[in-house]
Amino acid sequence: MEALEHQLVEFLTNLFQTIGWFGVVVIMAIESANIPIPSEVTMPLSGWMLVQARGLSAWQALLMGGFWGALGCTIGSVISYALGAWGGRPLVERYGKYILVSNEDLEKADRWFARWGDWAAFISRLLPIVRTFISFPAGVVRMNFPRFTIYSFVGSFIWCALLALGGFYFGEHWEELRAIMRPFDIPIAIVIVAAVAYYVYHHVRRRKAEDAAE
Repeated sequence: MEALEHQLVEFLTNLFQTIGWFGVVVIMAIESANIPIPSEVTMPLSGWMLVQARGLSAWQALLMGGFWGALGCTIGSVISYALGAWGGRPLVERYGKYILVSNEDLEKADRWFARWGDWAAFISRLLPIVRTFISFPAGVVRMNFPRFTIYSFVGSFIWCALLALGGFYFGEHWEELRAIMRPFDIPIAIVIVAAVAYYVYHHVRRRKAEDAAE
């Protein structure tokens, strides 16, 4: 994993040197469209290369990093949301039973997002891994789009601004920030895997019980 990240750093370095903040927008859009390019690498590197190394201030790292990063995240999130709303939902409604997703599950998800969707859109932007994939299910359940967009931007602004600021203060040693954050990926990944495993186990048991009853 670390070897892949070093290759990513070389790519991002060349990209930022060539097109600056537009490169940040592009990479963060890709990261928010279900392609896991770690923002914990992108944003600290931008805080160093595009702010600190150019003699700019910490406030500029905070504001510029937050804005351009959040803009990219929001663009990618809207793309992912659209895929979920206009592509994913019809597929789930038609073929969901083959992947253990029933109409009842979809209705529960609709109700959950209707009640907690704003918080989900916001808080998920502050969590590694989760932030990359939350937009697609939000689109599948067709969460209120304007609120989804606003909360996604605000949450992403906070996340990107803090990472860029961290890159500013760590300077050329910005990778130490990623080293500090990397251990937090593991428990989040474990929780996600455990939740998926429980979901599958619960639905397989329910399907067997229904078959037995019939």
